[in-house]
Amino acid sequence: MDRIRTATGDEAWRVTGHAQVRRLLNDERLGRSHPNPEAAARTGESALFGGPMGDFDTEQAQYTRMRALLQPHFTAKHMRALRPRVEALTTELLDELAGQRPPADLHTALALPLPILVICELLGVPYADRESFRAWTEAAGDVRDRARSERGLGELFDYGSRLVAAKRRNPAEDVISRLCATEGVTDEEAAMLSMALLFAGHETTVVQIGLGTLLLLTNPGQWRTVVERPELVPDAVEEILRAPARAGDGIPRYARTELEIEGNTVRTGDLVLLDTNGANHDPAAFPEPERVDVTRQAAAHLTFGHGIRYCIGAPLARIELQAVFTQLTARFPGLHLAVDPADIRWRAGTLTGGPAELPVSW
Repeated sequence: MDRIRTATGDEAWRVTGHAQVRRLLNDERLGRSHPNPEAAARTGESALFGGPMGDFDTEQAQYTRMRALLQPHFTAKHMRALRPRVEALTTELLDELAGQRPPADLHTALALPLPILVICELLGVPYADRESFRAWTEAAGDVRDRARSERGLGELFDYGSRLVAAKRRNPAEDVISRLCATEGVTDEEAAMLSMALLFAGHETTVVQIGLGTLLLLTNPGQWRTVVERPELVPDAVEEILRAPARAGDGIPRYARTELEIEGNTVRTGDLVLLDTNGANHDPAAFPEPERVDVTRQAAAHLTFGHGIRYCIGAPLARIELQAVFTQLTARFPGLHLAVDPADIRWRAGTLTGGPAELPVSW
């Protein structure tokens, strides 16, 4: 644990050890709200995660309610039923890719459209609106320009409100319609939850497909191992979730009370950054953590968090990643980067980062 300054110049505690990060992710003495939000330390200018969120007095009750409303839509049964559709969508996109002459951009051919298609079908969001909501989510995730981030978040919420009104009039078999039909759920709450799912449900998976592909292609021995042993895809996906280095100092939490962490006194309201990237590269948890190994038992990674705030969409992300790397390695065994890795363009100034393009050939 060390004391650092964030991108905004504010002081924060950063925790990097796997065991400690795992424990603190499940510690109710840390939260996302702050007793005095205007005075809170920030990690960046994003309206989403740059500073505190929620009401300090009601945060835990609100979070418990949110989980209770969303969990029924992400049960193991629901996710198993969704797998064939995810696999079919992956096949369609790879059919289109196979019809192109290489090189091609795997970001625009697969990494970007697949998660958007999946989350649109699941939520009941028109795929035709993808360019609009993608622009709003990118703006909302801006970590440098708070005004742009706030505008993007506002546009996204307004869009969610229009979708909720449409579902109230004409419900369908989708998550937004079912949220609207849930007793006690207001239009505002349904819009907020739906847009949170839309943002998280595609943005992070887009990035992860790109990072995972890049990780394997820059470690060609590991790519060949998956090609030759497709039964390793589930393990490879866990290593893909663990191994890439990610930007940022960690998941922001604020101390709800005074507590001690690794012998340091953390005061109420202090910003504590739970560095899951550091935890995923802790040699105490993962021997030779910088070595990429698709046979590694890496499921203890903390990419999806842990405990009370474990990512509700983790099963869906795993299904998408398994479909991608099962089919990609089978259909394009000779896939390789079409440019030097150093020449790949990266998304800058965003919450999630990731490659902006992935030129490949085969």
